[in-house]
Amino acid sequence: MKKSQPRKLESLKLLGRSDTRFPSAPASATLETFQNKFSKRDYWVRFESPEFTSICPVTGQPDFARITIDYVPDQLCIETKSLKFYLASFRNTRSFNEEIANRILEDLVKACSPRRMTVHGAFAARGGISVTVDAAYPDLEIEKPAALKVRNK
Repeated sequence: MKKSQPRKLESLKLLGRSDTRFPSAPASATLETFQNKFSKRDYWVRFESPEFTSICPVTGQPDFARITIDYVPDQLCIETKSLKFYLASFRNTRSFNEEIANRILEDLVKACSPRRMTVHGAFAARGGISVTVDAAYPDLEIEKPAALKVRNK
């Protein structure tokens, strides 16, 4: 009989468990972190969630998006299973697209205190108009999209 191996990361509650359920609403407490062993180095981490869903606060219809999160970790990194659960918890949440991208940014910054982070939400067209939202930390000036640069010359 094999001895069970002790978990190296006792603070992680979701990783390695199959008996967990998606939260019913977004909460920053869902997000889990682990120690960044390379905190002396700047490096980028990218998460992509191509099947993000939420609910329009006015019509109650589903909104679909591709959420991309880029960050430079400091002392802590975001654990991906907890991020998956956190993002899935938006599926029954009524919120405007702009609120969602900014809420994700604020909750992730609260969880891991990164050096830099951007959340890019590319929301599918509804009524013939698609919405793209970029939120950044720290509050840096986000570069204007190429189409605006051409128009403003």
